Amino acid sequence: MKIEDVDLLDLDRFLAQEHHEMFSYLRKENPVSWHDEPDGPGFWNIVCHADLVEVNRNAEVFSSETGGISIADPHEHEDGSKGFDLRGTQMLYTDPPKHTRYRKLVNRGFTPRMIGLLEKYLRFRTILIVDEVIEKGSCDFVVDVAAELPLQAIAEIMGVPQDERNKLFEWSNRMIGIEDPEYAGQDNQAAAFELYAYANDLANQRREKPQDDLITRLINAEIIGDDGEPTVLNEQEIDGFMLLMAVAGNETTRNATSHGLWALIEHPDQFDLLKSDTEGLIDTAVDEIVRFASPVLHFRRTATQDTEINGQKIKAGEKVVMWHVSANRDDSEFENPFSLDVQRSPNNHVGFGGGGPHFCLGANLAKLELKIIFEELCRRMPDVSLDGQPSRLRSNFINGVKHMPISFTPGDKVNPEPNFDN
Repeated sequence: MKIEDVDLLDLDRFLAQEHHEMFSYLRKENPVSWHDEPDGPGFWNIVCHADLVEVNRNAEVFSSETGGISIADPHEHEDGSKGFDLRGTQMLYTDPPKHTRYRKLVNRGFTPRMIGLLEKYLRFRTILIVDEVIEKGSCDFVVDVAAELPLQAIAEIMGVPQDERNKLFEWSNRMIGIEDPEYAGQDNQAAAFELYAYANDLANQRREKPQDDLITRLINAEIIGDDGEPTVLNEQEIDGFMLLMAVAGNETTRNATSHGLWALIEHPDQFDLLKSDTEGLIDTAVDEIVRFASPVLHFRRTATQDTEINGQKIKAGEKVVMWHVSANRDDSEFENPFSLDVQRSPNNHVGFGGGGPHFCLGANLAKLELKIIFEELCRRMPDVSLDGQPSRLRSNFINGVKHMPISFTPGDKVNPEPNFDN
């Protein structure tokens, strides 16, 4: 391979899994490489683990707010407005100190203590999710199992009625899958507006009848603005939080779960090992699943000043794209990085980011969900196998699995009684 063979904007090469070969070449031969962009100025690729951690932790030099987190710049309409531009109004698209203020608003809902309080509820919901398919002996694992727990968890945290949770599933699919044939013709911006309208309606309901959920907390929260004065979140900021929860809290865990089971099926020795000592290995297995899956393939930053990464000079204003999927396969950090190892320790993966202010706020929740679902699968679907070829999302941003048919020996429902007493 040569540098001219590398095209990280060709979504079909990601669909065909050719990106791993491109990243292996770049890590070895050109770790900070320039990439032309047909409709933009181009960008720098960060493909090595150490370099990604350096960039991710230095929010002062590498900004999320200046240019956003996607490779493409926000599209400008004829009236001069920016379409789907979340810069400065949503946590992922802000820099400290604004990012820190936003983060504090929702941090209480994602502390280890609060996640621990959710555990009984999530275990109950997981048993019910498996109950729905266990007697059939087959299902679409993505739709019927992997998507359900994160949806139900986010619905519970945000205050979305459980019978409306599939709206979040539909909206997030339409927003993330804009370049995928299955979602062709579906306006991702329209999906965002539908989600915003729903968030506004939910916020209005909570103003009239507050509840113990994140939406109630957000509409009543005060933060200190740039002028030093206390202020409350505006409508656009609340919309941004709902979008973040619907996509980041749903898509990532769903795809980690799907890729995790797929990888375990394709590494039967590791699956057998996990089933033989689920309690002892589940924590290292979860981290390995996140590393192996790398649900978010990349995030972009913009250099705020002239700087240097791994000997390469970067100019102020240039785009810098961190490829998490590459860093998680870096053999200078991971032994046999293309093999699944449920005993891997230490495991300094960047599946939740490379540390710093943007480290994933929902990491504790995601780990708990993955732990619970894989414990249940090991216990109740020990002979699960693929029942057809999984269908991948056509994207270079989200490492998505749309459908994954599986089969297993039918079992009995558990029909658990709800008991959430502390």
